[in-house]
Amino acid sequence: MEAKLENQKHNPVGAVMVVGAGISGIQASLDLANSGFRVYLVEEGPAIGGKMAQLDKTFPTNDCSMCILGPKFIECERNVNIKIITMATIKDIEGEAGHFKVRILRKPRYIDEELCNNCGICIEYCPVRVPDVYNQELCTTKCMHIYFPQAIPAVPLVDPNHCLFLNMQECKICAPTCKREAINLYQEEEISELEVGAIILALGYEPFDPMLKPEYGYGRFKNVITSLEFERILSASGPFRGHIQRPSDGREPKKVAWIQCVGSRDVSIGRGYCSSVCCMYATKQAIIAKEHQDTLEPTIFFIDLRAHGKEFERYYERAKEKYHVRYIRSMVSSVKELQRTKNLLVTYNLENRDFREEEFDLVVLSIGMGMSSTIKKLAQELSIDLNHYDFCKTELFSPLHTSRPGIYVCGTFSGPRDIPDSVMQASGAASEAEGLLSSARGTLIETIEKPEERDISGEEPRIAVIVCNCGTNIASVVDVKEVARYAQTLPNVVYATDSLFACAKDSQEILKEIIEKYNLNRVVVAACTPRTHEYLFQETIREAGLNRFLFEMANIREHCSWVHSSHVTRATEKAKDLVRMAVAKARLLEPLEQKFLEINHEGLIIGGGIAGMISALSLADMGFRVHLVEKTDQLGGMARKINHTLGGTNIQSYVESLIEKVSKHPSINIYLNSQVVGASGFLGNFKTKINGNSGERSIDHGVVILATGAEVLRPNEYLYGENPNVLTSLDLEEALAKRDNRISQANTVVFIQCVGSRIPERLYCSRLCCSQSIKNALKLKELNPNITIYILYRDIRAYGFIEDYYREARAKGIIFIRYDLESKPDVKVHGRLLVSVPDPVLRRPIEISADLLILAPAVVASPDNKKLSELYKVATNEDGFFLEAHMKLRPVDFATDGIFLAGLAHYPKPIEETISQAQAAAARAATILSKPAIELEAATSEVIDDVCDGCGYCIETCPFQAISLIEYMKDGQVRKIVETNESLCKGCGNCQATCPKRGIYIKHFRLDQLERIIEAALE
Repeated sequence: MEAKLENQKHNPVGAVMVVGAGISGIQASLDLANSGFRVYLVEEGPAIGGKMAQLDKTFPTNDCSMCILGPKFIECERNVNIKIITMATIKDIEGEAGHFKVRILRKPRYIDEELCNNCGICIEYCPVRVPDVYNQELCTTKCMHIYFPQAIPAVPLVDPNHCLFLNMQECKICAPTCKREAINLYQEEEISELEVGAIILALGYEPFDPMLKPEYGYGRFKNVITSLEFERILSASGPFRGHIQRPSDGREPKKVAWIQCVGSRDVSIGRGYCSSVCCMYATKQAIIAKEHQDTLEPTIFFIDLRAHGKEFERYYERAKEKYHVRYIRSMVSSVKELQRTKNLLVTYNLENRDFREEEFDLVVLSIGMGMSSTIKKLAQELSIDLNHYDFCKTELFSPLHTSRPGIYVCGTFSGPRDIPDSVMQASGAASEAEGLLSSARGTLIETIEKPEERDISGEEPRIAVIVCNCGTNIASVVDVKEVARYAQTLPNVVYATDSLFACAKDSQEILKEIIEKYNLNRVVVAACTPRTHEYLFQETIREAGLNRFLFEMANIREHCSWVHSSHVTRATEKAKDLVRMAVAKARLLEPLEQKFLEINHEGLIIGGGIAGMISALSLADMGFRVHLVEKTDQLGGMARKINHTLGGTNIQSYVESLIEKVSKHPSINIYLNSQVVGASGFLGNFKTKINGNSGERSIDHGVVILATGAEVLRPNEYLYGENPNVLTSLDLEEALAKRDNRISQANTVVFIQCVGSRIPERLYCSRLCCSQSIKNALKLKELNPNITIYILYRDIRAYGFIEDYYREARAKGIIFIRYDLESKPDVKVHGRLLVSVPDPVLRRPIEISADLLILAPAVVASPDNKKLSELYKVATNEDGFFLEAHMKLRPVDFATDGIFLAGLAHYPKPIEETISQAQAAAARAATILSKPAIELEAATSEVIDDVCDGCGYCIETCPFQAISLIEYMKDGQVRKIVETNESLCKGCGNCQATCPKRGIYIKHFRLDQLERIIEAALE
């Protein structure tokens, strides 16, 4: 038996099962598959996407949810090493880490996924209409229907609860309409067994049922709706095509109210936690609704505004200032319907106890997150421990581990969280699974051969133009059918049409068929941004046998429908102009050669705090060599200054154990007292110079992780530095550790929050401060139960399960007093410290005589970030924190390939979130390091030797240092010419723009192509 277990440990199965196909499940699957593992993505519903697929837009960027999810769907579906299994649940799991046997129960779809081509004929003939679950039952759909237009798998399903044949053996009209015989109404449940080495649970959440809060009238009053229902109302693909209207009568509402904390922060229903996302999604909905309908008057009723994420505070301030969203700090007691108008009367109490009533046309309930009975039952069957709120139980220093070894967790199954945190956790869980199965990397992967590229040399351009509706996202403003008709009249266009969703899987398959049928050699798509969708379409035409660069895209969403929504006719004419310009360029497109370069399989991590050490250990456990650079003489970072977590866990013992693991790991090289002084290279082949105790040395590596940490602001107010009894939170940590007499002798202590945060100079929340002050206040109460403690705050941002500690603090007599930025506390010395602050409940100033004053200062970006951003060509935001590639979907990637970020260098966050992000950065880095070679950028600069005279203007303008000057002898004379390093070039075009002789150009963006675009624009 022991020999068998040892064999399993060294020979694990190189496959991972991901259960749940929301955004976290999709991200984990992609990271694993791109790092050399086989993935089974199991989803209970009919399509991947989860709750995010039902959202209209995301904040704070206001990206269309389906526009950023669509490419992820296609990437997941196209990856040969990801097998998507929908309509499936886990029956049971046997075995242990490295070797699990999983039995899956798959419910019938009544459609054969292999045979169906989603032509839609069966749906047209189906006579039964049913509530549309995807659209929150605000409208109906057919009993035979596809879950949503961009669904993957792109296959309809039959609703077994309403099908006439399945329930009464009647109808069956759909079956003979299918020419491919894909409909099988006799399908039964199937059980299959899979072997995997690890399992990731990304089970998502269940929205709160507001019927459990009858005082709000949901289910009785038609114009009281949930936040998810309002998302579908806002959506261009929703029940009302993006037009905001009341469910009761279709009338446009003028006054709309959002009620927060419905199903959150409520111990009476067993939901004492904060759902973390409601404040911001209500703010987002109010902004988008205002953009849809300028006359709308949005009001948000809230208790504490929890804008604790990156850029959230700015978004909140913008909502108030630009969109005039009204925020009312209050408790809503009831909602009543006015019989004649069906308007709603909202009754609420202000924080000063004043009683108010106000009439609204529509009320939106911001419902919280919870766990369904199905998820709880599954967890019990899998022997997964749950916490007291029935979320997956995890430990602080291993936030992605369940109670069962080899089974990991990510996303909202472990607690309420926003999209970026879910994505980070997904990549982090993938990292943990990769560390467990590192010896099996690549053992089960498959490769797919693409068809040989067609030689189009000598052919006249034959162009197809596809104009996307994007639901009504584009078509609500632009007449896409008219644009398609116009495109058909352009020279060399042999095919033009409009498409409901050009990025959907079925549309991609149709595009491949069109290319073959019409012998096309170039394709133009008029849709949304190339930033997210160009690669998707390029891969589609490549699968059809065309070179990827025979594709051109016109952005008629951002450049037309979004910016000219009030000028329909002119927006359509502009869309025609953009299509004409794209076609003009497409005529001159040429195939470009893809080149590959071997990579260095080592990683460099800058910063030796918790984030840096976790990233180093994660990469090293995956089998990669790591170089860890720390500027001070010891590892540990800011964590060395903190004693305990909010839950009482000892941080110092954890940090010491982490340092020991890193120091003893054979694959980690540590460089203390070392600074980065130079950097060069590119994805897969970087070279970094560091200066340390032993002088300057150079390190070759394939990826970089920036984990430089952050610093704490030194306050210049509230007598800090002038009075010894005024301390910061970190000073208090040190005083508690040293058992300072000031602590034991204190009878009254005052905490002041937001010192240096949430002010015009630093318009962000430092995220850590509220929990830090609550923790220290509870610790002081533990040492002296009779001590009097006041916490002066602006909003207590006790998101997630931190709410429990906030409630405990109030129960133990800690007094919370709110203040506004316009009426900050005043501190003087009259023997003792005298703190005065206006009390909003008493409606008068109060004075507190304090023995100690504790300030919660802002967390500020490390000054090293600026230098490193210049060395590695990565961006920082206006606050000095590193700027990720995409706030929602790429929270640990930089726009510069091969460089990642983690921890406080990204934004202030608690330790458990830092650990998750550090593991996520390692997982993202592994998608590069696990490959033998990387594909270089094809659209790079090329020098025309006969024209270039070596003037060198282009060298100075190149931001990537990709161009160098070469001298050579010819006819007895010294000649000069420039040369491009294709590995460094990013095709930015600076060189082409500055060359006075047209001696250098950017492939795919040549001057003659740009000239044709300009000429077409002027026609």
